[in-house]
Amino acid sequence: MHAPDASPLSAEAPPPLPRVGAWRILLGLIQGLLLYVLFHATTGKTWPATQPLVFAPLVLTASFVPPLLISGFGHLDRRRLVLWGVCAALLLAALGDYDIWRSADLPLPGEPGNVHRELFPSGRLCLFAAAGFFIAHTLVLAAVRDGRRIAAYATYFDTAWQLGVQLAFSALFTGIAWLMLALGAALFNLVHLPFLGKLLQESWFAIPVTTFAFACALHLTDVRPAIVRGIRGLLLVLLSWLLPVTVLLIGGFLATLPFTGLAPLWDTRHAASVLLSAAATFVLLINAAWQQGEDERAVAGVVRVAARGAALLVAPLVLIAIYGLFLRVRDYGWSPDRIDAAACMLVAACYAAGYFRAGLRPGWLPLLARVNIGTTFVTLGVLLALFSPLLDPARVSVASQVARLAAGQVKPDAFDFDFLLFRSERFGRAALDRLERMPLPDADNVRRRVAAVRRKAHRWEEKEEESGPLDLAANLHVHPEGARLPATFVRTDWTNNKQEVNMYPSCLYVPDQDCDVVLLDVTGDGKPEVLVFDRTAHPVSYLGVALQEDAQGRWSALARVTAPDPVCPKVGTALAAGKVGTTPPVLADLLVGGVRAQLERVRPEPCAQAAR
Repeated sequence: MHAPDASPLSAEAPPPLPRVGAWRILLGLIQGLLLYVLFHATTGKTWPATQPLVFAPLVLTASFVPPLLISGFGHLDRRRLVLWGVCAALLLAALGDYDIWRSADLPLPGEPGNVHRELFPSGRLCLFAAAGFFIAHTLVLAAVRDGRRIAAYATYFDTAWQLGVQLAFSALFTGIAWLMLALGAALFNLVHLPFLGKLLQESWFAIPVTTFAFACALHLTDVRPAIVRGIRGLLLVLLSWLLPVTVLLIGGFLATLPFTGLAPLWDTRHAASVLLSAAATFVLLINAAWQQGEDERAVAGVVRVAARGAALLVAPLVLIAIYGLFLRVRDYGWSPDRIDAAACMLVAACYAAGYFRAGLRPGWLPLLARVNIGTTFVTLGVLLALFSPLLDPARVSVASQVARLAAGQVKPDAFDFDFLLFRSERFGRAALDRLERMPLPDADNVRRRVAAVRRKAHRWEEKEEESGPLDLAANLHVHPEGARLPATFVRTDWTNNKQEVNMYPSCLYVPDQDCDVVLLDVTGDGKPEVLVFDRTAHPVSYLGVALQEDAQGRWSALARVTAPDPVCPKVGTALAAGKVGTTPPVLADLLVGGVRAQLERVRPEPCAQAAR
């Protein structure tokens, strides 16, 4: 497989590299080998997987740089290709190191002495790195094609859409290739030859095959540009005819707002994301109709009118979203999600302002080319800021929330200390250290809550302080009246037995939980056991637990207490009054080879019958 003499993207291509197809496939195999080595290092816990600050940049570089080089072969000369690959690798290494540094070597909550060892870059970084490098690669290819730093808009348009279609079809081709391999493995399994199925499960085979297939697909789509352009043209036409319908829907929505007001939007708590999605849809469909803006007459009149209307409607959508974000930040301060939303709104505001001006001018939206090019560079700048110390959402949101606490805008009881420990990386942990030393209003309460959150093993663990210290006597309502619990029972720490703690009602270890307790001899040894019945609702037939004391004064679970119909009104009333006794079993136990077996009714007694 060889590339044609002329570049598919350019009428004046750079000097062609020899055997472009062979180089692209070789790069795909090298990428597969690198990714396999990194995968093997994680499974074997060997270098570089023992050094997160080395491993994460290598993962990012091995994942993104080879596809950039594969796509650049045949379109960039050797010097520019190497320079672009080196710049991309250095930028990815810096982003990966910072991403790991934010979370690496942090003490694990509730586990003194252990630290968090994150190896892989975050999914958020990988996703936005893919988007950012798609944009950057398009800019590089278009600039080289036109021979200037800022290319013509038509070149950007052609390059971006062709590259996007190439990537989509390359991913589709890779998926189909794997389906064919799976089909072959299934066929061989029919004749008891499982070698191919086992081979597909081997990482040393599966990873290089995937990158090889992707590299082949990139090359094939690159040397057949006419097919790619045909698919692109059909897709753009179809998208452009969605524009009139979308204008009617979104325009109708905006027309209802003067009558409904904005309050229903804020009640949803996700109005800003929906509004931004609508604005992004408009931008996509407007560009699908406008394309390169060369021939207005080639576009249907209804589509041209809809495109102008959509260009004007982007602005109110973005303004309402910005106003909603302003209200949330004013009331609750910055959070990582709100910072991400603000970044998106900055990009959206550039589109909105430019498209609104274009919609007011005569002609076929004449400003769109400059707006699209300028906003592309703004988008790259915003992405770099979000994933660097400049605008790190965790750092900025921690500073905002701590400042609100210090200023008394939020009380310690309402402050989210869990956010600082579990969702703001090392910046939140450092903030917890500062809060323990700061002379804040209600400083004692702040320090108590900081200490409490540090003891939590995960963010979903129940908070201990909210109900005050445990008062076991206040939780337990003992029956019959006047009965006293054994001293050894009251002194027992029910959280010590990790294997049985889930069997115990929560009133034994959580403050402000009510249980009914009955002292009753259920074993016939003349010594009463303690039956604890939780007053909260329980699933199925569970009512409580019977606890027994051993010769050393230790208490443990003896049996679960169940009932055929625990929702019977009489059952709940009797438990609350402590009216619990023993009775011989209706069905006798079986003795099978000296082992006791119990009979369980297939159809439990109905409530009415059991209440007699």
